[in-house]
Amino acid sequence: MENVLTQLCSCYTVSGSELEGFSVIKNLLPQSTLLESDCNGNIIATLGNINSDDVILLDAHNDRIGLIVEYIDDNGFLKVSNCGGIDRRVLAGSVVTVLGSKPLRGIVSCLPPHLSDGAEDKAPKNGTLYIDTGLNKTEVEKYVSPGDKAAVFAKPKKLIGSKFSAAGLDNKAGVASLIRTAQIIADSNISSCVKILFSSQEETGLLGSRTASFKINPSCAVVVDVSFASQPSVPADKCGVMSKGPMLGTAPILDKEMLADFKTIADENNIPYQIEVMNGTTGTNADAITAIAGGIRTALVSIPLRNMHTQAEVIDMQDIEATAKLIALYIQKRGAENE
Repeated sequence: MENVLTQLCSCYTVSGSELEGFSVIKNLLPQSTLLESDCNGNIIATLGNINSDDVILLDAHNDRIGLIVEYIDDNGFLKVSNCGGIDRRVLAGSVVTVLGSKPLRGIVSCLPPHLSDGAEDKAPKNGTLYIDTGLNKTEVEKYVSPGDKAAVFAKPKKLIGSKFSAAGLDNKAGVASLIRTAQIIADSNISSCVKILFSSQEETGLLGSRTASFKINPSCAVVVDVSFASQPSVPADKCGVMSKGPMLGTAPILDKEMLADFKTIADENNIPYQIEVMNGTTGTNADAITAIAGGIRTALVSIPLRNMHTQAEVIDMQDIEATAKLIALYIQKRGAENE
């Protein structure tokens, strides 16, 4: 799992640039997997019985938050804005990779605290973020154009025990769990058709999941994302606990029967899990998928994550493994019932 996460988190799949990770995902999936992409940057894998009327959609968004270049000033600094919900509080002084025709390292410029007039504890406002690549305007324009993306650079690293830290674990953790699910079921006699959607542009409006789920028109869907894990300053009633298994979502838009099935499977197989309660929508691709066509029965499984939308997100790899095992067992159980 460490190797899988390292490869995935080393891909700069900022929203709108998801196909940068196509070859990595292809090499990690079982060789028997049918793989395709579409015009919106979705990557779709197919396993199981491709002729089955029972189509199970598994979704994990493949994009990550980042920055987008708005223009280049006369001194060669790149004025950037957020692409997705990046945390501007931790950007100042961060190392980034600018994804132009040639990748460039840069630093997010910051105002020295001595000159901040007492505002050093405030997040930079939109319109005040600049990247310094060390190049002048003529030099940087050889490689960078307005509209190019940038991503925070942070070397993925294994922490003590089974913890792992990297930028982009939202939602490479979900992607990794579905790759692991594919590996588990690849050698099984699955009677259902399983479509794994590594969807695009979740962070900027859920586009990929909308268009792909409409095209696939599945019998049901399981969305895998990350959610808040307990840490200082995070209210206990708003988060799960890392290392205690996946968080099973319950919300008005989510399917109650699917939730009950997941709970039963987890209990019968000693898989730890937690319940995550949401009082309306979920803030995930589940919100889009449930409303496609005549409606799609959808469940949400989330992996606890600390420091969301920063360059030092943290997960427990055991939670990813438990998520994959639970979903694989759900697929196998559903297939057996439909035979």
